Amino acid sequence: MTEQQPAKPADPMVAPSRAIRPRGTEDSRKLAAAAATVAIDNKAQEVTVLDVCGQSAEFDLFVIATGQSRRQLHAISEQIDDALEKGLGEKRYGREGYEESHWIVLDYGNVVIHLFDEETREFYDLESLWADGTPIPLSDLGVTAPQ
Repeated sequence: MTEQQPAKPADPMVAPSRAIRPRGTEDSRKLAAAAATVAIDNKAQEVTVLDVCGQSAEFDLFVIATGQSRRQLHAISEQIDDALEKGLGEKRYGREGYEESHWIVLDYGNVVIHLFDEETREFYDLESLWADGTPIPLSDLGVTAPQ
């Protein structure tokens, strides 16, 4: 008789563990959709949602958007906070870059919102840095992109 070898555990980089996300990513998708909608409503450009579950155990989704001025970035940031905190009852864990206003980061745990001015977004190019992530079409989140 031959001894049976134990099954190899799945590579966590290939198939993310559902134990990390026992409830899946549906809540994260709702937050991302709300943030993207606020950004679009405030005339942000190039609004993108990126699924980074396969690359990060900490984050599910990035929302990335470009604003044209410091004032616009502040308005988008504040209105996203209102929509997520007051509208959805979510807690923001951190905010960085608000004073400088070139790259504002809003940390909502599983969802991180990146608001850039045009030059800074081009320089850091998060979409290339996180190229293994999967872009989620806004329509898949129920968000209507501007025409």
